[in-house]
Amino acid sequence: MLGIVPAAGRGSRIQPLGFSKELLPVGSRIDGQTERPCAVSEYLVRRMVLAGVDKICFIIGSGKSDILEYYAAGYGDAAALFVVQPNPVGLCDAIFRAAPLVARDETVLIGLPDTIWFPEDGFCGLPDDRLSFLLFPVERPEFFDAVVLDHDDRVKEIQVKRQDAATNWIWGAFKMPGHVLHRLAALWRERDRRDEYIGTLINAYLAAGGEAYGVKAGSAYVDVGTFNGYRTALRLLEDGAAAGQPQPAMTLSATRSHVPVAPGEGA
Repeated sequence: MLGIVPAAGRGSRIQPLGFSKELLPVGSRIDGQTERPCAVSEYLVRRMVLAGVDKICFIIGSGKSDILEYYAAGYGDAAALFVVQPNPVGLCDAIFRAAPLVARDETVLIGLPDTIWFPEDGFCGLPDDRLSFLLFPVERPEFFDAVVLDHDDRVKEIQVKRQDAATNWIWGAFKMPGHVLHRLAALWRERDRRDEYIGTLINAYLAAGGEAYGVKAGSAYVDVGTFNGYRTALRLLEDGAAAGQPQPAMTLSATRSHVPVAPGEGA
């Protein structure tokens, strides 16, 4: 099982940081007996490992060697792979750069490394044999990709950042068999690679006879790519701690012992 982590974006909404936004400290983790800062991308990676991935492919930009250094030793029992996206030209381009590493009968998990969502086992509720989206309710769906379902939970349409979104359920992560990923990659190439967002490509896939499903199993979703999102994520984690949710254990290799800190927070 392979997890794909697209981490090549510039992160312009929250820069300057002095490091990749995917390593922004948010919350904490337990390293042995010591509490340490937790990089925001670890929340996604940990959820992938919990779902059973044994390989995680990070799609990074040419200037993001800090992500390679941070995850080089892997995460838990999962090995780390790295693919370079020379220019940050969209999510579709990033995801399909991992396609040569994906076997047709392999299960693929995809999520965004600057988000935090619950429940932690959300990937486990998605089927392995079909394209399916983990859906979350949000107050402002026009900022995301809203997913419209029929009465059988099939995806009818993905409304990409539409002011008149017909639903407040958005996708936060998705899962599919490898052969579906290859079919989507082929369709993207047939469309002259013009799809920047996965939502427009999925709409074309559905129009061509493909199927996708939505699973309304998400309870909370935060995009940490903005300062407001960052503050919301901290409150979400604090509320979880106050409710008695256990802190994540340290799962990075012992060769990693630090998380970069934001300017003004010290060394």
